Amino acid sequence: MISALLVANRGEIARRVFRTCRELGISTVAVHSDADAGALHVREADAAVRLPGDAPADTYLRGDLIVKAALAAGADAVHPGYGFLSENAGFARAVGEAGLVWVGPPPGAMEAMASKTRAKEIMRGAGVPLLSPVPVGAAGEGDLPLVVKAALGGGGRGMRVVRSLGALEGEVASARAEAAAAFGDGSVFLEPYVEGGRHVEVQVLADSYGAVWALGTRDCSLQRRHQKVIEEAPAPGLEAGLRESLHSAAVAAARAIGYVGAGTVEFLVSGEGRAYFLEMNTRLQVEHPVTECVYGLDLVAWQVRVAEGEALAGGGPPLPVGHAVEARLYAEDPGREWTPQTGVLHRFSVPGVGGGGGWAGESRSADGRAYGLRVDSGVADGDVIGVHYDPMLAKVIAWAPRRDEALRLLAFALDHALIHGPVTNRELLVRSLRHSDFLSATLDTGFYERNLGELTADPVGGGSAGIAALAAALADSCGRSPFGGWRNVPSVPQCKSYRSEPDGDVHEVRYRLGRGGFVAEGGPAGVRVLSVDSDAVILEVEGVRRVFAVASYGERVYVDSSLGAHAFVALPRFPDPASRTEPGSLLAPMPGTVIRLADGLVVGDRVVSGQPLLWLEAMKMEHKVVAPADGVLTVLHVAPGQQVELGALLAVVADSSS
Repeated sequence: MISALLVANRGEIARRVFRTCRELGISTVAVHSDADAGALHVREADAAVRLPGDAPADTYLRGDLIVKAALAAGADAVHPGYGFLSENAGFARAVGEAGLVWVGPPPGAMEAMASKTRAKEIMRGAGVPLLSPVPVGAAGEGDLPLVVKAALGGGGRGMRVVRSLGALEGEVASARAEAAAAFGDGSVFLEPYVEGGRHVEVQVLADSYGAVWALGTRDCSLQRRHQKVIEEAPAPGLEAGLRESLHSAAVAAARAIGYVGAGTVEFLVSGEGRAYFLEMNTRLQVEHPVTECVYGLDLVAWQVRVAEGEALAGGGPPLPVGHAVEARLYAEDPGREWTPQTGVLHRFSVPGVGGGGGWAGESRSADGRAYGLRVDSGVADGDVIGVHYDPMLAKVIAWAPRRDEALRLLAFALDHALIHGPVTNRELLVRSLRHSDFLSATLDTGFYERNLGELTADPVGGGSAGIAALAAALADSCGRSPFGGWRNVPSVPQCKSYRSEPDGDVHEVRYRLGRGGFVAEGGPAGVRVLSVDSDAVILEVEGVRRVFAVASYGERVYVDSSLGAHAFVALPRFPDPASRTEPGSLLAPMPGTVIRLADGLVVGDRVVSGQPLLWLEAMKMEHKVVAPADGVLTVLHVAPGQQVELGALLAVVADSSS
């Protein structure tokens, strides 16, 4: 029996495993980098061990240090979570050789699936349906479109879609460079790209005695940069025959490699309903909560029981009930190429869910399983979202008896959440869940390519930000008044300016205090001030009474209302001249590391608008920095490997006509 367990991970997944450990009576041990010294998972663990440094390569990817930490803290088992070393067979072996229990699959099974090319050979032998590979040097027009994939790793790294042969060589080179940087191996392969395909996966659970359960399907088609954003279980709209064939193929895949524990077999389903094996994730998936909701199981608890030698129940898994959907809340800006965001998370609250996360309340269905809202998060109010790790803040999950009810509940919860801090994808998630295609289960991996512009547009044509800025200014005036609230003394017109984030638009607000209260001047039409307080403003907007909640943290102001959530920076009356930058300046859009420059790029080169000049890596994602216009590169301040801060000057492209 396991008595103390170390989680070789951080953030949300560490807290998730700890929660089950507490329920099972198992003590918990955390590891942490210096950047995570005050993190929530560290504060919640019974014991914690420092891994010196900030970068993953120096900390969470150091298996030797993690094994030493487990032994030093008196743990007798290690759970890898997901990401980092979770699919590293060498680490799993080192854990076992140290006399510790590995809460995961056998190292041999992990090795069999580590290389996607080798995995496909094994699956072919097991009769699992596959796409035929295309040799890199033999691709022709008839093979298009193609997808380039890294042989090792995952998460969309080293993956490119190719639609013309002319672009193939460059995309293969780019994929190899990214794969080498991410996984230490630049091997890639080609296979046909299925247009309009769905990403459907099957959760499997296996014990050491040969029993394998297929715990239903999940649809993970809504993705950005080949990384999942919204997942649900069961996958909607699958014919019964296809669903059964997916279950059978997943069980065959697990048996072919002697799998033990929780894992996921991923498939691509074409528009014609044909399924093709993609890969097997030999670990717990980020989206495992939706399966837990539908099947009423704790997958982490079963991982522990299987590691302790327990057998799966002979009668098979429980029957699925209802529908669950999960949304990943990221600190990123979808309208600006999904750029990661950093900064202080001042407030994060989902209605009905306590600060500790987990289920909202204690609601249970007739058979005892929890339903309603669940939040799995690794952050708390006041935490700093840094550049070193994945930008996911939380997973918000909803379960309901029917799919439409689950979607409605999740959209409502996200829409009414208070998120004060870095820009997030919250609005995108809400609109995705309410989009007609998603509601009708018209799903494929091209959803965001088709709909991103619509999903990131201002719902009221730009007017909502101006109204929110007015509310911010009025609340600020009330807070500064020694009397508070209304004053029966007329005043001269006041003017305040706010910069909207992340678009940078400046909103100038004018108002005055008359004998009857505040009056807006020259602002959005059809707005009347009804009530003002330091944290809430009530406005009548085109005949509709709306409440605007206002929260300030220094110069940053957040306004939440039924018109949406808005973030502003209060601007000084007299701007600092030093803040101005030279025309053509390329500033770092986020803190990160310069991973490479365009081949042969030097000062004096002529460049064209949109030409890639350099690439930054931040929060496990690669970001391209391009020339803002045609011109000459006159300044280049960075080199590969250099760390840069947000707003740092990277380069300058001067107008060649000047």
